[in-house]
Amino acid sequence: MFAGISVGELAFLAVALAGAGAVTGVLAGIFGVGGGALIVPVLYELFRVLGVPETVRMPLCVGTSLAIIIPTSISSFRAHKARGAVDMTIIRAWAVPTIIGVIIGSASARFAPAALFKIVFVVVASFNAARLLFNLKWKLGDDLPGGWLMKVYGLIIGVLSALMGIGGGQLSSMFMMFYNRPIHQAISTSAGIGILIAVPGTIGYMLAGWDKVGLPPFSIGFVSVLGLVLFAPLSIVTAPIGVRLAHAMSKRTLEIAFGCFLIFVSARFVMSLLGY
Repeated sequence: MFAGISVGELAFLAVALAGAGAVTGVLAGIFGVGGGALIVPVLYELFRVLGVPETVRMPLCVGTSLAIIIPTSISSFRAHKARGAVDMTIIRAWAVPTIIGVIIGSASARFAPAALFKIVFVVVASFNAARLLFNLKWKLGDDLPGGWLMKVYGLIIGVLSALMGIGGGQLSSMFMMFYNRPIHQAISTSAGIGILIAVPGTIGYMLAGWDKVGLPPFSIGFVSVLGLVLFAPLSIVTAPIGVRLAHAMSKRTLEIAFGCFLIFVSARFVMSLLGY
């Protein structure tokens, strides 16, 4: 027995996590995200089964997700960059404000109620899903702005991504497409933004949960080393597969697929907020 769970149940969970890690890698490549939108709900179920208290469960999922996103985002970014689809000028413009936003978001994890993480996740993901599924072509300009407005966008992406436990793919992609950037370029560039979010976010969640009560064994603050070890390896291996699939899809097919994916995840967290 381990933490009240039998060896057989732990073996099943390990296999499930490894399988989810493989799927996460594919999704990271397809959608330009670190896979956090999948990782967070899967980890939430795992920690629920292990009896992790509700008060620390969601920030633990978010922090662990950010840790897992580090290698996944690097693998996805390198594959997209090799195809020449990444706009490095956007990454350089968003680097500092995004990191500042991540620091703010991860620091909030120490004091924020568990429901806040779920609400932010559902609102942002549902908004983006509706835009994609109904082909709503909101356009704020012919190209991304410079100056302070670009920095504000980066700050928003950093704060919300840190609270959601995502690599910022769905947020940065959304902002880029508001300014007439093609979805394939937006997704590819978002993979690089994920690295800027995941590294400081992971450190922030480690510190935010350092002395919290109720965390499972092998946790460093709000980061589960066990979750990281089981998820990350297969995510790295399968991310390039997702990249190849993304570049083989039409623009509209990619939008619909991403929209459906976000609706599914949002629905799961709404059920959780309602007590299911």
